[in-house]
Amino acid sequence: MTTIAPNRVRSSAGRLWREYGWAYLFILAPVLLFLVFTLYPVVSALIMSFQQYNIMNSTWIGFDNYERLFQDATFWKSMRNTVIFTVCTVPVNIIITFVLSYLIYQMKTKWQTFFKATLYLPAVASGVTISIVWLAIFDPTNVGLLNRFLEWFGLDPVIWLGQSKTALFSLILMNWLGSHGAGIILYLASMGGVPKSLYEAADIDHASGWTKFTRITWPLLKPTTLYLLVTGVITSFQVFISVYMMTQGGPNFATTTIAYLIYQTAFQFYEFGLASAQSFVLAFLIILVSVIQFKYFSSDVEY
Repeated sequence: MTTIAPNRVRSSAGRLWREYGWAYLFILAPVLLFLVFTLYPVVSALIMSFQQYNIMNSTWIGFDNYERLFQDATFWKSMRNTVIFTVCTVPVNIIITFVLSYLIYQMKTKWQTFFKATLYLPAVASGVTISIVWLAIFDPTNVGLLNRFLEWFGLDPVIWLGQSKTALFSLILMNWLGSHGAGIILYLASMGGVPKSLYEAADIDHASGWTKFTRITWPLLKPTTLYLLVTGVITSFQVFISVYMMTQGGPNFATTTIAYLIYQTAFQFYEFGLASAQSFVLAFLIILVSVIQFKYFSSDVEY
């Protein structure tokens, strides 16, 4: 059995440090930040989800928080609201984003720049600011812009955020009419990356505009569409600011999403163990949906 001399080991370690020491020092800061502000809180929250948490003395209760969670009618209603919000917003937003991008791409460069900047502007504003603007639009009196629009057609004012049947739709409508800027930038960049030679070859074969779109443009934009689909679903599952600012989860839990329920459980009812369990259920669902999307929607993507 051969042994390695200690001097040889020290020599190798010293040479490794001389060659790569600065590299390890440079990555040390982000690694420490990740360990302290990401990994440690996640592990602590996971442990907390199995406890009846108390600042002074926490009690280990096993899976009781998860059992209580799955027996809670409010949790299932919040999951239903979250799924409805996601299903109604993500596909529609992708379609709107793609159509706007396609129309902008046909314009001259200076007009493309103008519309890209204009449509991206809401992404720069905070969610709180946008929610305040939409609160004014949804004002239940005839002062609200939306109700004033209905008055032109002789319709009565609607209490958009104060009725169970319209509150969630109002949040969905708000999402439809904004947050397209980042997707438009990505789509326009992808369209610009499609080789012109493909369209020239299609012109030689006298291909129609629809054929060029279905056989060239759309297939080569599928990676971008998949990215927007995955990130859109993740964002929709975590919708919080608009709910907090505009409806507070009401009326009658009609707009309570899982993210807002976690906030209520932790910071209004101070049940941190139960809130941690809710958080990990949400994280598991996001991971599961993302894996399914990559498995079934990336199989025919052309790179």
